[in-house]
Amino acid sequence: MFEELRERAFRANMELWKRGVVIYTWGNVSEADRAAGVFAIKPSGVPYESLRAEDIVIVSIADGSRVDGELNPSSDTPTHAALYRAFPEIGGVTHTHSPFATAWAQAGKNIPCLGTTHADAFRGDIPVTRYVTREEAERAYEAETAAAIEEAFSGRNPMHTPGVLVRGHGPFTWGENAEKSVYNAVVLEEIAKIAQATYAINPQTPVLPAALQDKHFFRKHGPNAYYGQRKR
Repeated sequence: MFEELRERAFRANMELWKRGVVIYTWGNVSEADRAAGVFAIKPSGVPYESLRAEDIVIVSIADGSRVDGELNPSSDTPTHAALYRAFPEIGGVTHTHSPFATAWAQAGKNIPCLGTTHADAFRGDIPVTRYVTREEAERAYEAETAAAIEEAFSGRNPMHTPGVLVRGHGPFTWGENAEKSVYNAVVLEEIAKIAQATYAINPQTPVLPAALQDKHFFRKHGPNAYYGQRKR
């Protein structure tokens, strides 16, 4: 049961490791099956080097409880579950501690859109959340992390900006499936690296003009996108 879902989540987790944005156990990827009301997620504390498809845990979207699997799901499972509930468009979530994105999260700074590389994948700045409070951390840390993310996306389209920096913690990204959420995690790390290098060269670098931001984003996304190949 859930073999295909497990396999997709496993492949996405291994792609994250292959791309070098996670080490040891520093991250997790999940993929949702909305029709079944579940998602598949990496187990807690299992190194990528030894991860197997059968280790992937099936969890309820409604309450984050384990539905199928022998191992404990990731400690970030309540965050994933709450994001699936908050953003019904998404089908995959990735969390990492990739160095450059995490540095921006620790600095408490949004990543501004400084160039077209950023605009190709994320519309506008990549927001940073507030800190989770002491009371929230003691009450339900991982669920409250998702609540802080949801707050940061008030008035934002999560499919136009498919990622966030959790202050003092690290990045979360998402997409229509696990594979796309991993892609967004890898791209976010490169964007964070480029932004840091840009400010090192010129601390007064302005944001990319809005017209260029929109041109680059919408030529790749939405009904009028024209980047890439079309099926005939």
